[in-house]
Amino acid sequence: MAAIANIAAASTSYFGKSVNKYDPKWKKQWFGAGLFFEGSEEVQVDVFKKIENRKVLSNVEKAGLLSKAEDLGFTLSSIEKLGVLSKAEDLGLLSLLENFASLSPAALASASLPLLVAAIAAVVLIPDDSTALVATQAVVAGTLFAGAAGLFIGSVVLDGLQEAD
Repeated sequence: MAAIANIAAASTSYFGKSVNKYDPKWKKQWFGAGLFFEGSEEVQVDVFKKIENRKVLSNVEKAGLLSKAEDLGFTLSSIEKLGVLSKAEDLGLLSLLENFASLSPAALASASLPLLVAAIAAVVLIPDDSTALVATQAVVAGTLFAGAAGLFIGSVVLDGLQEAD
C-alpha cells in the first residue's frame, strides 16, 4: 500500500498540477465521473509581484510609451478628470483582475473557440441581401471575433504570468 502512495505522489509531482480528488457528493449514475475525479491545483498568482519581477514598468519607461500616450492626449490629468481610477475602484476591477489571474489559461483559450465559431457562423448565416443585414453581419461578427481574440490573447498573457520562475 505504501508503494502505491509513493507512486501516486511521484506521478503528481512529476506531471505537475494533476491531482485526484474525492467527491463526497458522488452517487452512481449512468454518466459522469467516478468516485474520484481528476482535478487541478489552484494556482495562486500575485500579479503585482510578477509585474515587478518582469520589470514591466522599467520596460514601459525605456520604450517611451508614456510620452507616446501623452502625445495622443492621454495624460495623468486627463485620467484624473475622467475619474477612471475611482470608477475602477467602485466596480471592483482590482479584485476582478485577481480572480482573472487564478483562472486556467487553457480554459480561457477554450472559451474563445465557440466565439470564433459563432463569428464565422454569423458571416455565413446572415444573408447579404440589404445594407442593414450586411451592417448587422459586420457588427455581430466583429463583436464575437473581438471577444474571441480578447480571450485568446488574455490566455497567452495569463500563461506568461503563471509560468514558474
